[in-house]
Amino acid sequence: MKNYIGVNEWSIIEEGFNPHYNKVSESIFSLGNGRMGQRANFEETYTGDTLQGNYVAGVYYPDKTRVGWWKNGYPEYFAKVLNAANWIGINITIDGELLDLNTCEVSQFSRELNMKEGYLKRTFTAVTKQGKEVKVESVRFCSMVDDEAGAIRYTLIPVNFSGTLSIEPYIDGDVKNKDSNYDEKFWDEVKKGSFENGGFVQLRTKKTGFEVATGMQYAVTVEGNTITPEPQNIEKEKYIGAAFQMEAQQGQAITIYKYAANLSSQNHPAAELEPKLRETLQRISRKGFNTMLAEQAAAWAEKWKHNDIIIEGDAAAQQGIRFNIFQLNQTYTGEDDRLNIGPKGFTGEKYGGSTYWDTEAYCVPFYLATAPQKVTRNLLLYRYKQLGKAIENAQLLGFKDGAALYPMVTMDGTECHNEWEITFEEIHRNGAIAYAIFNYVRYTGDERYLTDYGLEVLIAIARFWAQRVNWSAAKQQYVMLGVTGPNEYENNINNNWYTNTLAAWCLQYTTEVIEKVKAADNGKYQELSSRIRFDEAAETSKWSDIVEKMHYPYDEQQQVFLQQDGYLDKEQVLVKDLPATDRPINQKWSWDRILRSCFIKQADVLQGIYFFEDRFDMDTIRRNFDFYEPRTVHESSLSPCVHAILAAKLGDEARAYEFYLRTSRLDLDDYNNDTEDGCHTTSMAGTWMAVVEGFGGMRVREDKLSFQPFLPAKWQSFSFHVGFRGALLNVKVSKAGVQITNASDQELTVLVYGKAHKLEADKETFIESN
Repeated sequence: MKNYIGVNEWSIIEEGFNPHYNKVSESIFSLGNGRMGQRANFEETYTGDTLQGNYVAGVYYPDKTRVGWWKNGYPEYFAKVLNAANWIGINITIDGELLDLNTCEVSQFSRELNMKEGYLKRTFTAVTKQGKEVKVESVRFCSMVDDEAGAIRYTLIPVNFSGTLSIEPYIDGDVKNKDSNYDEKFWDEVKKGSFENGGFVQLRTKKTGFEVATGMQYAVTVEGNTITPEPQNIEKEKYIGAAFQMEAQQGQAITIYKYAANLSSQNHPAAELEPKLRETLQRISRKGFNTMLAEQAAAWAEKWKHNDIIIEGDAAAQQGIRFNIFQLNQTYTGEDDRLNIGPKGFTGEKYGGSTYWDTEAYCVPFYLATAPQKVTRNLLLYRYKQLGKAIENAQLLGFKDGAALYPMVTMDGTECHNEWEITFEEIHRNGAIAYAIFNYVRYTGDERYLTDYGLEVLIAIARFWAQRVNWSAAKQQYVMLGVTGPNEYENNINNNWYTNTLAAWCLQYTTEVIEKVKAADNGKYQELSSRIRFDEAAETSKWSDIVEKMHYPYDEQQQVFLQQDGYLDKEQVLVKDLPATDRPINQKWSWDRILRSCFIKQADVLQGIYFFEDRFDMDTIRRNFDFYEPRTVHESSLSPCVHAILAAKLGDEARAYEFYLRTSRLDLDDYNNDTEDGCHTTSMAGTWMAVVEGFGGMRVREDKLSFQPFLPAKWQSFSFHVGFRGALLNVKVSKAGVQITNASDQELTVLVYGKAHKLEADKETFIESN
């Protein structure tokens, strides 16, 4: 765990430059706007340890799978969001010496991610080998208003000299992914060109044929006065630059404004990319940096109005939750149903930038409550539109009759995860997609979605579960063999309790939805049944039999659900008894040793209890929590939030707060020693869940919002915003009680501590603490 980030409620601040932490900081200080994003790389040259990263949403490459032993059913490739052209670059040479913080003496350095207004600021003072001292300030952002564009203001002041500066803003498309399986570069040049005070490079991805035009427009001022440099245009393969020299005077501020844009053939015809890019650059450069920055601040103010969480009395907790919300908002805006949320967002290459079940299990609750309804609907439509591919994926594994297995990892619906224990066995992801449909309808009341889209997906998933189980003559029950649950420290196990529970629930829920759709629009239902050849009587009869006779591992002595058959055959050791030198075990132990241990990577049985908590009494939840949490190493970023929510439900304030702080500061403090690969973006939604569903106790009960809040002892108060069926509420929890402001024009009834309270439009309601 690292503790070098300063605590500030609205900013992430690093003081002093430690090259060993640079890649971690590049992740933490990343920027994005839903269409594009970038790691916090330096504008000037840096020859030290760095992971260059610029990303364009939806643009990917099918990197050929690399495995030692090919198995039938393996995906042919791993889809990866590509490192795209570097648009931030500005080479600076001082009297012939390159400005490079890896070779200069750095006497002052700070960077600040201003989350309130959405920009990254960096200042440093450096001394070259020739003894020439310069001060630099850079400010940049990815525009939320012009979401294909970004802007930089880069100011340099000679401190102890006058001399010749060589300045070269550039676009460099000759880039590669660090995680390329065969050290391959994924871009081919289409064309490039220079124009007055700017230039562009247009690239095409190999195989997939996406085209992206990246361009720049620049301006230069001295002490605020615009000058017109005479550049030498530089063209190399996939590279365009404009180099110019100027005589710098001691103490004078030289500022380079660089406006840039990424336009993709996802959104524009390829033949129109160059002219549309030029139009975009002209438009944003005419606005100017200060106007764009003011627009950025206004756009973020509007976002914070709807999803800020305020924690009084605990600055570290406050900073943590705002950082998580900030990253979620700059990763996904919900405007495009072709896009989704990669586990690392725009902050790194790990996991390929692809879609996982994280979206449905963790991100959906966040967007349901903090964004317009269409945002979550688009996340569901993303999966609906890939249903055909999910059916193909199941066919590759031997399933038939319209059964669907959604991929563990995907960009376009095709499975592209290349580890057998995940690709073939971690099938619980299907259940998470079904649960997201249930969660969406429960929260929004939009049952029309079931008729138009949801039921078709649910039937295909139910067909998969019906074929995936088999009848055990020995047990006289249905069993599910050879699976991996959410705890990926177990592979090829039998009867994972969570997976069996989720499968049976899905079969039951699908049966219920069939009846709802028949009642709502029988004609539509009959058309769907005919198109997918659904034999309702025969198939639902089989489903009912499975639901009734499913096997669920259980230990009578401990009175807990068993994670899987034979779990108690393992040596039962608690995490507290592990030597600190053995942690994290995924970096210190062999895989064989991990698989034989009882240690749990993330919530597994407890994930199921979180999903279906209404089925269980408090004693059952407590027994399972107290059994499994001490065996959980929390080496997945998705783990702490579920534990925080359940601990809060159980009134275990100490553990609820501990897990909240861990999930909220997972990347800021680099808990798992892996933030250099990118932030854990999808798990950040779990941080929001830990506050709103954990400390706020928010649930949906009988079409009403229900709150069961409690206030951690370290906090004076906390408040959060939630939208619900057209109403916008602000809920503030303090020692005195719960204050709910209905900031909408409609009346709403909510439950607080189990009692109904009518919230009048545009009024505050106060409920005293129990």
